[in-house]
Amino acid sequence: MATQMFEGRGHAAVYQKYRFAPGKELQQTILSYLQEKKVIPAELAVDVGCGSGQGTHFLGEHFKKVVGTDISEAQIQEARDTPCMPNISYLVCPAEELPFQDASVDVLTSFTAAHWFDFAKFMREAERVVKPGGCVAISTYTVDMSLRYGDCSEKLTKIFRECWDTILKYAHNRLKYVLEDYKEIFEALPFPDKKRITDIYDQIPMTVEGVVGYMESASPYQTFMKNDPKAATSLLQETEKRMLETMGVSSRETPVEFWVRHVCVLGCK
Repeated sequence: MATQMFEGRGHAAVYQKYRFAPGKELQQTILSYLQEKKVIPAELAVDVGCGSGQGTHFLGEHFKKVVGTDISEAQIQEARDTPCMPNISYLVCPAEELPFQDASVDVLTSFTAAHWFDFAKFMREAERVVKPGGCVAISTYTVDMSLRYGDCSEKLTKIFRECWDTILKYAHNRLKYVLEDYKEIFEALPFPDKKRITDIYDQIPMTVEGVVGYMESASPYQTFMKNDPKAATSLLQETEKRMLETMGVSSRETPVEFWVRHVCVLGCK
């Protein structure tokens, strides 16, 4: 069974507010592969571990029907409460038990979620539901992140990473799959035609508030909050203060460039 995180309604709300959609470079990497394999246009795309729907919305622009699935009722409720295209719907179910018929799915995706799944069971489901000639795209952003703003980018990134390193002390052991660039997930994918791309860089539009909110939405931070709420809250407050001082601004709404590195596992059945 998948490891269940992001369960509480409060955490789901923070997640919905601050998690970002797949960046343009990642989107283009996936779309180019699907076009190369001639699965676009397609009838049905399924986004597994969709959370509050950030990646699902991107798929809605390119497929006739899109279904986002997640094991968390709170996350799915957030997704349903967020305006989206009429061809998108959501279901509560585990990644390892997808309610789709054999060979019925053209494209199966998962954005920053597959490291929580039971790989063996999920891959068996992928093998079962994806049509012959259908594709999977399984991606995650890594902890390789940086901030850019004027001439203080290096200092800003250092402040961010100091905070992030403290938060990561509370990380679940399944984060190792992200740190290993989804190598194990790539190896587990049973499709004969597959590749793993580890150097997709995206600039995500962000504000200071958004960067701090992203850290708050991370599962290790939520664990930190349960263990020591005072220290966790203080860490984010102090980090935001240091960032604003370094930038020489007072507004949390000040835009910054937030750079992330994505890893993407692509396969065709």
